[in-house]
Amino acid sequence: MPKRGRRDARAGGGIPVMTAPHIRAAGPADLDAVLAFWKTAAEGTSISDDRDGIERLVARDPEALILAERDGELVGTVIAGFDGWRCHLYRLAVHPDHRRRGVGGALLAAAEERFVRLGGRRADAMVLDRNELGQRAWRAAAYGPQEQWTRWVKPLPSR
Repeated sequence: MPKRGRRDARAGGGIPVMTAPHIRAAGPADLDAVLAFWKTAAEGTSISDDRDGIERLVARDPEALILAERDGELVGTVIAGFDGWRCHLYRLAVHPDHRRRGVGGALLAAAEERFVRLGGRRADAMVLDRNELGQRAWRAAAYGPQEQWTRWVKPLPSR
């Protein structure tokens, strides 16, 4: 049986087994690529999906934006934000050509390890109600909706 995470020429006509993605924190040089990636791989857009928004994120918390790469290509992202009290997950996105191949799981494992290292006790994820694919992915990772809560938001004025 071929080991998961390695290509095996014997795999035949099935889906090729892929190498595990390289997981790392994003740096300032990655930000334009991340913004372009989200247009392809993320569901919907956010008010913070601009250069200023992610520059502030990376400057404030250099380990929060986690990237997955295969052969130097960006294939996934997650933002693992910790405010000292709560652990928040945003922008879990996997390139459509790399879905169901361990990228999302590797990103979530890295985010959860980060949270544990920082003293976090519970992680929550922002998932759009209409994003059925995302909801299935989060359920597969043992996350579930918390029905008693509704998110309340208010856009703030620009500076």
